[in-house]
Amino acid sequence: MRGMSGIPRFFRRNAVAYLFLAPWLVGFLVLTLYPMVYSLGLSFTDYDFTQPDSTQWIGLGNYQKMFGSVFGYDEFTASTGEVMRVDPYYMKSLSVTFTYVFVSVPLKLVFALAVAMLMNQKLRGVPFYRAVYYIPTLLGGSIAIAVLWRKLFEKDGLVNGVLAGLGFSDLPGWITNPNYALGTLILLTVWQFGSSMIIFLAGLKQIPEEYYDAARVDGANRVQEFFAITIPLLSPVILFNLVMQMIGAFQAFTQAYIIGGGRGGVLNSTLFYTLHLYIQGWTYHEMGYASAMAWVLLLIIGAFTAIVFRSSKWWVSYGVGE
Repeated sequence: MRGMSGIPRFFRRNAVAYLFLAPWLVGFLVLTLYPMVYSLGLSFTDYDFTQPDSTQWIGLGNYQKMFGSVFGYDEFTASTGEVMRVDPYYMKSLSVTFTYVFVSVPLKLVFALAVAMLMNQKLRGVPFYRAVYYIPTLLGGSIAIAVLWRKLFEKDGLVNGVLAGLGFSDLPGWITNPNYALGTLILLTVWQFGSSMIIFLAGLKQIPEEYYDAARVDGANRVQEFFAITIPLLSPVILFNLVMQMIGAFQAFTQAYIIGGGRGGVLNSTLFYTLHLYIQGWTYHEMGYASAMAWVLLLIIGAFTAIVFRSSKWWVSYGVGE
């Protein structure tokens, strides 16, 4: 220990702990913290990774490029004196993403809860069905499923084939029609309800059956039991699922990239925020602008998460002192 005499006692006593923590600490510092700080710096520059020597500091130029259309101008002068054009598709990507999040997340949670309540019944074969219903979550984020989904909803796909067999005519190409393209992605997301279902099912099993027995003695029906017992006692689980699914929905990318053909679909109907970010960074090589978009997305997710947690005091019950 003499060789360690210059090391503070606190670190000497916890040397073994730090040794085991070292892989995670190195990974966090090198693969997470450093890229985040670096991207924050890039967000204030005009950076093209194919021409790194031409990098210029433009201050808030990238952020002006994002939100300039809100203030009604098409171009602006950056701090370097360069005239830059406002991104005409940024607000569209925000609109598409917000629509996707605010529609898909509630539908997914409602569907997951309904299936979880069904799986919570004492029926034959329930363990098998639990596994089957979880499979879409395991496969749904893959490129193969996105390609399959695209084939299903094409003009001559299986969905139109089935509908035509039922007597429907003049059926659209669901993927190529801007009125329906986003709906197909929402449907794909709702289909991947397995993870939320499992978490809801775990929460349902923690609710004592005695509460329902007491409610039935008092004459409550199934609907009253659901809103007076199930929902309040399940509210912490609902909060968890809501936050996790909302964060995941804001970051959705693979399905939009594959199903929309990598360009945001017809009339940018499936131009998700993350897809637009990818196009700006890796197609147009505007990595500084892409970094700024990433940080704005972080702030958006953080703001909505904070709002959900802030509102939880009015609708989440933890069963303590109540």
